[in-house]
Parts: sequence; C-alpha cells; structure tokens
Amino acid sequence: MNIIQLEQVSYSFYDIVPALCDVSLSVEEGDMIAIIGANGSGKSTLLQIMNGLIHPQSGTVRFRGEEVTEKGLRDRSYQRFFRERVGMVFQNSDVQLFCPTVFDELVFGPQQLGLPKDEVLRRASETMEMLNIEYLKNRPTHMLSGGEKKRVAIGSSLAMNPEVLLLDEPASGLDPKTESFLTDLIISLSESGKTIVIATHDLELVDHLQPKVAVISEEHRIEKTGTVDEILKDQDLLVRVNLVHEHRHRHGNRVHSHLHSHYFFHDHQLTHSHDGHTHSHDGHIHSHDKPHSHDKGRTR
Repeated sequence: MNIIQLEQVSYSFYDIVPALCDVSLSVEEGDMIAIIGANGSGKSTLLQIMNGLIHPQSGTVRFRGEEVTEKGLRDRSYQRFFRERVGMVFQNSDVQLFCPTVFDELVFGPQQLGLPKDEVLRRASETMEMLNIEYLKNRPTHMLSGGEKKRVAIGSSLAMNPEVLLLDEPASGLDPKTESFLTDLIISLSESGKTIVIATHDLELVDHLQPKVAVISEEHRIEKTGTVDEILKDQDLLVRVNLVHEHRHRHGNRVHSHLHSHYFFHDHQLTHSHDGHTHSHDGHIHSHDKPHSHDKGRTR
C-alpha cells in the first residue's frame, strides 16, 4: 500500500526559481527509500513537501490516499492525524532544536498531542535510552556537539512515534562513530516497520543501508529509480546527475583522469586502463593514454 504518493509535483521558489519539476514518486508502507542527487537538485524541497511544510504549485501529494493540502492542514483534527504520523529530521539540527533542555525537546511533541503525562514521560525516557542520550537530559541544547544535536533532533521526532520518518542529509557533518550509530539506528527503525525516506548525496550511506533509490537530476526531475546495485553501478548516470565527477592531472608525460567519489563503489572493483591494460582500483576509474605528438597527454 502506498503511504505517500506524489503525482506530477512541481515547485518553484518565489514562482521563479525551479526546485522540483513534474516529480512523481510512490513510497510504500514499510519502505526505506533514498532520494539521491547533487546539492541544489531539490531533495530537501521534496522532503518538505512530503512533510506538508510547503505545498506544490502543481501536482498532488497524498498521505494514505488523502490529499495533503494547506487548507486541509488548517483543520485541527487532520493536522494532528498527519503530524503524529509523519516526522522529519532537518539537515541543520539548529533549525529543529528550540527548547531550553534536551528533556524539554523530547517531551514537546508528545505534549502538543495532548498525551497523558505518564505517556509523555515514558516516550521521552525510552527515546533517550534508544539514542544513548540519558546523560544529556538536562543539558541546554545550545551546549551540545554536532553529533549530540543530531541525536536529539532525531529523538524529538521519534518521541512522536511517527509511521514515516523523513531524514534530510542525516549523516552530514557527523564523526565516523556517530555516523555508524546513525546507520544502525536507521536499519533498526526500518526493521521495526517504520517507513524511512532519506535525502542524501552520500553514496556510501546508501550502500550501507541498501534502500530503494530514486535519483533526482540537476534539472529537478526524477532521473531513475531502482535498487542500490542498479543505481550505483550506473556510472554514466552518476556523472550525469553530478554525484561523481572527473579529475584530470599529470603523471610525467601522461594525463591521468578518473571519475571520483568519496564512495567506494558497491563491488569495490572498478576498472581502469594503463598502457592498453586494465586493472581494478577501489573507488576510482582511471585511464592513462599515450601522449600525442602535439600534446604530452590527452584524455579520451
């Protein structure tokens, strides 16, 4: 069953600058799906539309079959229905955290739902335990590290116990230990039945999570959808949407060029050529061409 359905959605900033163009996408209940694309391609805008924070100029967004509109969200009963089921974690945690302490952040959402005090406290306690942030309970949110802020921001959404969790560049700026914790957490939430939608340009994170993948181009359109293998092995696609790029530099009298990403591709065995021979090298595609008489090196 589709839990979120976007049909021919378009959005422009100030009705001038395009952010999304004719985007159609289905998210099934229990899915984990990654929306990948270069910076500025429209990933964050797409998540905000799914979350009902902004609304498309054309096209429709449906949650569990019912259209999500600005007018509909003014209705208090529908607003509560939607907000308690769809949560979002922003790329910049400072945008999301505004309460005096970590504990206040975790109880704020459940309190807005009008839940009994015992239920509010139970959710806050379980969320802190899940995220290993009990020691931060009384810490002011402005006195947290980047990784701690990310955990608290995730916690503020999880305390609402949403059916759908939207994560915008969740691994951005995290140290390796926190990123590993986050990856394990996302997998656990997915295994528990949560529907997870992640916007990211981090191909290594996508490889670890193995979600369904939708690629959005710099023209703000869905370029391709598929499995991790289908997407991450399509080198032409990744270059076309600016998720990998080509470097050129010189070794002696030869020009050395390679496609580059900080991601080590899924099979970790990409081929490059050297004086007519090929061999593999992790994370790069290399080519070495013999120099021409009018140029000491040229990449074909």
